[in-house]
Amino acid sequence: MRRGLTVAGSDSGGGAGIQADLKTFAALGVYGVSAITSITAQNTQGIFGVFDLPAEFVGLQIEVVVEDIGVDAVKTGMLPTGDIIAVVAKKVREYALPNLVVDPVIMAGSGERLLREEAREALVKELFPLAEVVTPNLSEASELTGLHVTGVPEMKEAARELHRLGPKYVVVKGGHLPDSSIDILFDGQRFRQYSHPRIQTKSDHGTGCTFASAIAAGLAKGLSVEQAVEVAKDFVTSALRHGTGLSLGKGRGPLHHFGQLYQATGLSEVE
Repeated sequence: MRRGLTVAGSDSGGGAGIQADLKTFAALGVYGVSAITSITAQNTQGIFGVFDLPAEFVGLQIEVVVEDIGVDAVKTGMLPTGDIIAVVAKKVREYALPNLVVDPVIMAGSGERLLREEAREALVKELFPLAEVVTPNLSEASELTGLHVTGVPEMKEAARELHRLGPKYVVVKGGHLPDSSIDILFDGQRFRQYSHPRIQTKSDHGTGCTFASAIAAGLAKGLSVEQAVEVAKDFVTSALRHGTGLSLGKGRGPLHHFGQLYQATGLSEVE
């Protein structure tokens, strides 16, 4: 069985972070292992507390799962400090971990900052050159490049700038575009555009985490980056559509990672 490692923060509400990544791996037929970087107290209404784990302990989690179970792809999410980023990069190099997908998490969807200012440079210098794919959204692409990324032309410009920082592929996510959901993939030479109609829903917490971990799952199973992004785009769209029937929490609810499975097996009624 293919194995995916997620290195990210824990979401006690279950919608994003480690929890979303492991659900995505499972839904896509990949065995998930994890290294938790930070513990958050959060729900659908926001983040109420954050406790970052020691960098050495993050490294130990990576070591023990890699040496015993093995890893076919890695997805990183919330990496709050420079020390944690340095340790993760060190372990990726030390174990030659394949198919690294870096989701450069800077802000939570509810507005809380999850990447310290001093850690942004470390993320770019330490991890981007090791990455197979980086997956910034519009605001992350803007902060990382200094550009004002609001539409497809700026997304392409930002992808070029980010590609110069070392990753093999860049996906700039357009989930916050006003009319349709368009993602732009750049390999250093060519652009590819992935587009789906926008789904109006309040159950969209964890979309970015899910997208990046779905790409990692595809890479773990031997798909090309182009194929893995297409599968991830379809999976997120389906999880958003099925998530409209969950109605969990008082704020922005989670996606339904197992919506298709539940519908196919009759485990619950999902419209």
